[in-house]
Formats: sequence, structure tokens, C-alpha cells
Amino acid sequence: MTLNEMRELLAKRDLQLTKSLGQNFLHDGNQLRRIVDTAEIKPTDKILEIGPGLGPLTELLLEKAGEVFAVEMDGRLVKFLCERFGTEKQSDEALINTLAGPPAASGEAKQLGAFHLLHDDALAFLKREPRDWSDWKLVANLPYSVASPILVELAAGVRAPKRMVVTLQLEVAQRLMAPTDGDDYGILTLLVQLDFQPRGWFKIPPGCFFPAPDVDSACICLERRTSPLLPEASRALFRRLVKKAFSQRRKMMLKLLKQEWPQEKLEAAFVVLNISPMERAEKLGLEQFVALTKLLAA
Repeated sequence: MTLNEMRELLAKRDLQLTKSLGQNFLHDGNQLRRIVDTAEIKPTDKILEIGPGLGPLTELLLEKAGEVFAVEMDGRLVKFLCERFGTEKQSDEALINTLAGPPAASGEAKQLGAFHLLHDDALAFLKREPRDWSDWKLVANLPYSVASPILVELAAGVRAPKRMVVTLQLEVAQRLMAPTDGDDYGILTLLVQLDFQPRGWFKIPPGCFFPAPDVDSACICLERRTSPLLPEASRALFRRLVKKAFSQRRKMMLKLLKQEWPQEKLEAAFVVLNISPMERAEKLGLEQFVALTKLLAA
């Protein structure tokens, strides 16, 4: 779908895009193909797409994957997508059957795979319907306004997708990839990198979208770790620890943590891990937060 085709379609249907929904549609064919190539989609793959919009990425995904499940919040776009791809929007009950069903048949690479469409708020859906996405891939141009919470919600634990290839604001991508002690390093970095490793990224100029956003964008590839760094039972403690440690970024971490954990236990853990009592959270790497979580959980 070219930019002119996108404009004509929106005008023909009198569709006014909603800024609050983050409706900046990627139309550049080269960038769309690059996203699909980064996802390394096989005919047996099942793809979760959030915010398909007018479906230019959806079309490419259907050519490669055995199954695409899309979640779209805008009812006007849901109607258009149903017409374009010859499907029907699904109820939650139908969704349950879809996600619990057998894997899609492999088929030919150019044969359109199965397409399922849910009319819903994606973030609310993910929180309301915790599913096992472990044999799925997330490939999506995420709405900027909810990109971070969606990634945090999907990235947690053994049910997370095996790969996430997403387009989002450049500054969010930088936070996801940030090294320890960098300006972008923080809560989002740690919550996602606990289960995922960044595998590459590329910048997408504003002119590749319609309407062009006021910010730079990037596509980032995140791959699920082969071995979990923490057991499932310790994840809530890790999240609580990280959020408290970064609650006042410039303060000494020990002082912040003492508000929720016994001082003696914290000081003993700091000694074991060779962490200075004067250290700030931004100086600690992922491995140190994981180790501190294990000691506090003991």
C-alpha cells in the first residue's frame, strides 16, 4: 500500500486518524519488508500483530506465516480489515478457541495464512486474558502511547513470545537496548531484558509514516532468552526491587530499599555482592539485580 493509496483510502472512507490512539501508519514498502525479514518468519510461525491499522504489514505477514492474530482498537479499521482480508472480528470466546487450537498447516510461502482479528484494546486484552504466547512471534508497529506497557506485559516469564520485532519511538528503543549506567538505562531496560536480549535495530524516518510523527522511530528485534534468569516465583520480587531502586534515580539505592526490606538483610546482601552502600541503581547491571533478588528471596 503506497502513500497515495493510503491517503485515497482514508479520504474515500472519510477516516480521520486519531492522535490519541497513536495512529501513524507505516507505508514505506522497503521498511515494511525489512521488518518482516528481521522477524525471520517461517510458514509454520504464528504471529501476533497489535495495531494493524490498514493492514500493509498484515498483508506481508500473511504471505509468510501460517497464522496471524491481530488486535485492533479502532472499530472503523476493524470493519475495513474484515473487508480487506475476508474475515470476521472475533469474540473473546472465539479467541480462546483460536489460541488453544492446533498449529496452522505449513502451506506454501506465498499462500495466505489464517487471519484472526479481535476488536479490543490490546493492553487491556493482554492483562485480562493471560495466554501462553511462547510459540508465537510478536511483529507489530506498536501504538506509541502504549508501546512500553505492552512490551512489559508480553515480555514477562515463560509465556512470552519467542521473538518480538516491533516499531516504536526511537527513545523507547534506546531504553530497551541501554547499557548499564547509560542515560537511557532504567526500569524498562531491566523488566524487558530479564527475559529478552536485543538482537539488532534500525531507524525509520518520520517520512515513512502517514501522518509523519513528530519523533524518530526505530524497529527493534528482541529474542527470548533460552534459559530464564529467575524462577517464576521470584519475578514479582524482581519487579518490585527494580521499581523501588529507580523510584528516585539520584538517591543511594540502599536508602530507598530500606523502606521495604530489613536493613540487616540488605546490608548483608550488598556485602556478598560487593555493592557499595553508596551506590545508585543505575550503576548496577542486570546480573546484579538478579543476584540481589535471589538473596532477598532466600
